[in-house]
Amino acid sequence: MMQALETTTLRVSEIFFSLQGETSRVGLPTVFVRLTGCPLRCGYCDTAYAFTGGENISIADILDRITHYKTNYVTVTGGEPLAQKACLVLLTALCDAKYSVSLETSGALDLSQVDLRICKVMDIKTPGSGEVLKNNWENLIYLTQKDEIKFVLCDETDYQWAIEIIHHKQLSQLCPILFSPVYDSLSPATLASWILRDELPVRMQLQMHKLLWGEGPGR
Repeated sequence: MMQALETTTLRVSEIFFSLQGETSRVGLPTVFVRLTGCPLRCGYCDTAYAFTGGENISIADILDRITHYKTNYVTVTGGEPLAQKACLVLLTALCDAKYSVSLETSGALDLSQVDLRICKVMDIKTPGSGEVLKNNWENLIYLTQKDEIKFVLCDETDYQWAIEIIHHKQLSQLCPILFSPVYDSLSPATLASWILRDELPVRMQLQMHKLLWGEGPGR
């Protein structure tokens, strides 16, 4: 196994230590492993710099870099991390090393082989994203109560669409649901008022890292 970790490489955009800005883990000091590449092109994407570039790093080296930080929390993100098949090996290796691991994924790629110990944070792409046709609805059967579904909302049309999907797919029975406004596009106060008005069973979230530091790599 160790030899495989030393010879298996991933294209990595960045590895950095920050506060988790989203999900139920918000505020927790976390090591982020951002993998390079993504097959989607969402209109509001804030990590387009991770589409290309990066460096090839062995999984053993990734694990070694993570040990430099005193935290048990690791988030594997992108881009779209599952676009690289070796991401599955990395996820299992992190779990084997006793980290508490979350995976941030677009929901477009197959989740069936993701280690069951992983907390999957899966997007459902709205019409406003420009990538609504990329949603892989079969992934819903691989979600459990420890996972989370995230809707990134551009406007009220996205909001109403998300409500319909929640009811039609009975998402509230699967796992927690997150609503997030597109940064500097949809007013957080407006989204909050809609959620309260409609008494939705969702958690609203803001991207805390952007409130603290703005947009940019390494945050």
